[in-house]
Amino acid sequence: MVVHGDGDSDADLLDAWAAGNRDAGGELFRRHFRSVFRFFCNKLSVGSEDLVQQTFLACVESHTRFRGEAGFRTFLLAMARNVLHNEYRRRRRKDDRVDFMTHSVMDLAPSATSVVAEKEEQRLLLAALRQIPLDYQIAIELQLWEGLTGPQMEEVLGLAEPGVRSRLARAKLALKKQLERLSESPSLLASTTSNLEQWAASLRDVTGGSAPS
Repeated sequence: MVVHGDGDSDADLLDAWAAGNRDAGGELFRRHFRSVFRFFCNKLSVGSEDLVQQTFLACVESHTRFRGEAGFRTFLLAMARNVLHNEYRRRRRKDDRVDFMTHSVMDLAPSATSVVAEKEEQRLLLAALRQIPLDYQIAIELQLWEGLTGPQMEEVLGLAEPGVRSRLARAKLALKKQLERLSESPSLLASTTSNLEQWAASLRDVTGGSAPS
């Protein structure tokens, strides 16, 4: 069996994994674990690790759909969004419809997040993100934490370019309102909103976890 590692592209590794090469799958997991774990960790109090595993398995099972234009990480995050949606649907009663454009994480999983942040601004931002509709939260985190471009976000969110711009605009407005509502002082609000991208960037390591060796 051919050994796959650092020098192989994500697409080659995905093909090899689909063909049964577990080392190739392990290398993909090592490369992208933190992005996928970060995607889940501020949206669930427990179970993030299981959903990470489900996401990678969904990718290998759907490997023929990977076209390569937007990159494997984008393909992976699109799968993660589907896995998260399905998990929340599973948790709700069958007759209780979930609307990810209106329901927030606090509506769907009100338990305290497992993310531990040191700074007040970080804690305020995390709390505000959990109060806005889930698909708004996803859009903002994809932009601020993952640095996705417009075309990449189109792929993950399943929207055309105008739809992505509209969703981000509405998401940022909703986030602003929650920051204002939750802030304990004008100075904390000013510090958080005036340096929003900086505080978001500082949360990357806090929310990224560590890839298993």
